[in-house]
Amino acid sequence: MKKITIAIDGFSSCGKSTMAKQLARRIGYTYIDSGAMYRAVTLYCLRNGIIGADGSIDTVRLRGEMDGIDITFRTDSATGRPHTFLCGEDVEGEIRQMQVSEHVSPVSALPFVREALVRQQQRFGADKGVVMDGRDIGTTVFPDAELKVFVTADARTRARRRYDELRAKGVEADFDEILRNVEERDRIDQTREVSPLRRADDAVVLDNSQMSLEEQDKWLLDHYEKAVAKTYGRAD
Repeated sequence: MKKITIAIDGFSSCGKSTMAKQLARRIGYTYIDSGAMYRAVTLYCLRNGIIGADGSIDTVRLRGEMDGIDITFRTDSATGRPHTFLCGEDVEGEIRQMQVSEHVSPVSALPFVREALVRQQQRFGADKGVVMDGRDIGTTVFPDAELKVFVTADARTRARRRYDELRAKGVEADFDEILRNVEERDRIDQTREVSPLRRADDAVVLDNSQMSLEEQDKWLLDHYEKAVAKTYGRAD
């Protein structure tokens, strides 16, 4: 089967990972959660005192330790879903906590962090057949991707989804705190100097504020089939 590269970008808590995972499973592609990689680096910083109590980041130390921060993905045998491993440890649950969410944008805005992880992401996708989601996949990581999708939804809808997700996992959550975090992450993501969040000129836009998961999945599959047909002349 002829394969393409699929880049899914957009704002935080838009459900990019959910739809990307579902599409990857359906078409037999490898799924890479680029956001999880930045979260894993942030968790490393929190665990090792690189982020201070005031939120400041010891950039000199982090730069020196970046090469030793090993991030990999493995499929969980029970769920069939990819989990994020930090230096050999499954941290999939821990990287989704609010403490990590509060610090991930400043960490991911550091140029040397982005450069290191972009290089790794490009290695993951060198042979195509990959679905990757994040903030700069279609603009920086895979600017030549055959299918680029930019996902958006209003901030309150995204905050509610994040709140419901955490509560479903038994995690205490405050909606107003989550909404502030969503809005602050939007601000940082769109104004950072290196690879700011923006829609690639050739990306198709998906506003899923009012869409069901089934509608999202169908929309994405339709665009995948169109992209394959455009690239190779047919969808197989």
